[in-house]
Amino acid sequence: MIKNKQKIEQIAGLALIIAIVVSCGYVLRPFVLPILWAAILCFATWPIYELLLKWLRGRKTLASGLMVIILLLVLFIPFFLIGLQISDSIYFAVEWLKAHGDASLPAPPEWVKRIPAIGTSLDEYWTRLVANSGTTMSWLKPHLQGAGVWLLQHSLGVASGIFELAISVLIAFFLYRDGVAVVERLREGFQQISGDYAQHLMDVVKATVRSVVYGIIGTALAQATVAGIGFAIAGVPSPILLAMLTFFLSFLPAGPVLVWLGAAAWLFAGGQTGWGIFMIAYGTLVISTIDNFIKPYLISRGSKLSFIVTFIGVVGGIVTFGFIGVFLGPTLLAVGYSLISEILIQPRSRPSPKPAAGPETIVSPKE
Repeated sequence: MIKNKQKIEQIAGLALIIAIVVSCGYVLRPFVLPILWAAILCFATWPIYELLLKWLRGRKTLASGLMVIILLLVLFIPFFLIGLQISDSIYFAVEWLKAHGDASLPAPPEWVKRIPAIGTSLDEYWTRLVANSGTTMSWLKPHLQGAGVWLLQHSLGVASGIFELAISVLIAFFLYRDGVAVVERLREGFQQISGDYAQHLMDVVKATVRSVVYGIIGTALAQATVAGIGFAIAGVPSPILLAMLTFFLSFLPAGPVLVWLGAAAWLFAGGQTGWGIFMIAYGTLVISTIDNFIKPYLISRGSKLSFIVTFIGVVGGIVTFGFIGVFLGPTLLAVGYSLISEILIQPRSRPSPKPAAGPETIVSPKE
């Protein structure tokens, strides 16, 4: 009788714990992505936080507050400039449609023929379009209007992302201040599950996330560079400024499209139809395509995953989780690969656990 009573109490206690955990999950569900982004921001900028901590003699609250201010300035000033760029681009696109809706296409410029491999064919195709310019413009007009609607929708998506990012920055304050304690609690939790192997798993996660951060930054630099070259070739004003905007928008899904499509709209509005078409083709085939190859390559170089596994992790992560999947996909595959290697391949020696530390190895500061 006593044993049955104890079992009932244990089952009731377990059910209560499960109910509380599930309820907490529902409460935290809207904040899962901001918390993940806050953790990534803290991890990526932890060395800067360490420097501030030393300069401020270990005052964690003040250092965390300054880090939040720095993040707000670095992240939101570019988005303000981007908002101005988008509004100007939409205005130029509308004005161009009003002025050129019934106009004819210009003849192809001479440089089109000189494009290697495809120049002659492209020149002939363009010439045929000019010969049927009325039909071509009638076909092109609704597509350009659809592009304007698409641009507006993605602008709203960027605004939503900015709001989510603001919440992440606020959460980051507490992660900066209490980051060491949070990591220590996570390590203890992992250790309860996997023993001494917990530290190795955390090292795998840390190395993979670091590789993803460096890969995303490297990809943003590459996209900004090729975008700046394209803007300069097409004669778009302030190509360096637009390249900087491309760099910051590269951290968002389809972000660079807002810049090069806006540049194309400006070219169309100025009557430079040929360069506008060039900008759309260059943006589609070069600026918005290279990240699909550069990002997995850079991530794979810094992690223990092969290029193809990293590519699958990045693409599959984005499809499954959205943009945060760029981090989650490769990280989950890296941890899974490590576990499979440990359980199935059974290496001769396990990696010895290292002393616990914060997101980076640091000396515990003063309170």
